[in-house]
Amino acid sequence: MNETIRVQTFDGRELTLRPDPALSLAQALFLAGPFRGLPLCSGLGRCGLCRVRFLADPPPVLAAEEKRLSAEELTQGWRLSCLRPATPCTLALPESRQEKPRATAFAADPGPLAVAVDLGTTSLHWTALAKGRVAARGRGLNPQMGLGSEVMSRLAFAAHPEGAAVLRDLVLERLREIIRDLPARPESLVVAGNPAMTLILLGLDAKGLRGAPYRLDYTGGDVRELAPDLPPAFIPPLFAPFVGGDLSAGLAALMLAPDATPEYPFLLADLGTNGEFVLALSPGELLCASVPLGPALEGVGLRFGRTAGPGAVELFDLGPEGLIPRFIDAPPAPGDAPGLTGPAYLSLVSILLANGLLDASGRFTRGDTPLARKLGHGLDRDAGEPVLRVLPDLFLAASDVEEILKLKAAFNLAFSRLLAAAGLTPTALAAVHLAGAVAEHARPADLERLGFLPPGLLPRVRVAGNTSLAGAELLAVDTDARRAVLDLPKVVQAIDLTNEPGFDARYLERMTFRHVS
Repeated sequence: MNETIRVQTFDGRELTLRPDPALSLAQALFLAGPFRGLPLCSGLGRCGLCRVRFLADPPPVLAAEEKRLSAEELTQGWRLSCLRPATPCTLALPESRQEKPRATAFAADPGPLAVAVDLGTTSLHWTALAKGRVAARGRGLNPQMGLGSEVMSRLAFAAHPEGAAVLRDLVLERLREIIRDLPARPESLVVAGNPAMTLILLGLDAKGLRGAPYRLDYTGGDVRELAPDLPPAFIPPLFAPFVGGDLSAGLAALMLAPDATPEYPFLLADLGTNGEFVLALSPGELLCASVPLGPALEGVGLRFGRTAGPGAVELFDLGPEGLIPRFIDAPPAPGDAPGLTGPAYLSLVSILLANGLLDASGRFTRGDTPLARKLGHGLDRDAGEPVLRVLPDLFLAASDVEEILKLKAAFNLAFSRLLAAAGLTPTALAAVHLAGAVAEHARPADLERLGFLPPGLLPRVRVAGNTSLAGAELLAVDTDARRAVLDLPKVVQAIDLTNEPGFDARYLERMTFRHVS
């Protein structure tokens, strides 16, 4: 009788894993190596990247697997390993679609170095600076992906015996890899991340973030030893249980840089797996809030979702002949299936909404113009679910539209609640700075059409890019900015949206593709 997990990899290797019912099968495979570098949805049963083929005694099919896998695949024994416990079995793995970290070449003989890191839940971005200038930069998945796709599932894994240590070691090893590739040991290191990622990195207990009433037991704003072989790291201030150093670093970039000329009041929305918002009424009065967005904006968990990288669809345009995908760098190589980034999904849903193929509730409809009817020829069903086929072997599923609608509702709620707390209307804002996963690629006009932003605000929308990384770069080299950022917590008021009475009703009210004030 088999008492182990026996694995045949696509390239012919054989692995033997020890069962652990406390883990999912996908987590066990991640820890063993085969699933490293995959943008897994980690238990949502949506991305399909964790699929495995049971070679004997396949378990009964689950409803989520009927939506994600074809009838033929299910008959052949394919299942989603994120939905299965890590108990004894024999299985085979498909060819991997791992995403490897990317970095630019380093300038020769750069002199003293400083390193800035934006530690997101989904992605890790870094910059090496020499003499205050960017000498190299890189990005990749957060190496913890596979053990929880968003903040709460990552915290849940950290609560397992040795779970927090495993998560911490994964990031520490990634930092070591980055520094090993530099021509010299950095003299300065800044790590900006949300509170959960920060506490796990520092080896601190994150139990205050695991359940209501949430509390923040460490507030940053100091230098911490990460490991003997790594430089000490400055941690920007953390404002609230789910508003962290990524947001305070972003404020530093907008308010404290030598060339900064902020106009007040402004809103900074840092959008990734966790949405963090700050309404700056003046340099001395800030309101902040956070909402869980999940990993969809970063291309994780959607049916054909991918993180931004070469070959992925960045955006869709609409031409006389129909939808036109805009690829990052170049189209995928022959045989490689294209994936859609979060902004690509936003642009696609925006186009369909504008042309009557989706209604405000997110349901597929048939448009009444010739172009809409042409697009509507792609309406179909897959595993019982309405879909719209947009590229060969690629479609938009109704469940993906629902995920976009959830993102919109959460963003809309944080946006309108902060303005209400300050007694402002959207027209009173001097600027809206969009940062994070959306800001690199998304079109503000799509966000307005989908109802993330109120009508008429586009002239004041600024695509700010990765403000967390920009702020970390500033804090790595500018001692005046570092001193000034320590004063920000004194002027911040946090609003706990999720624990407010009526939160659920206000959220559901915004589950429509129009902005609700």
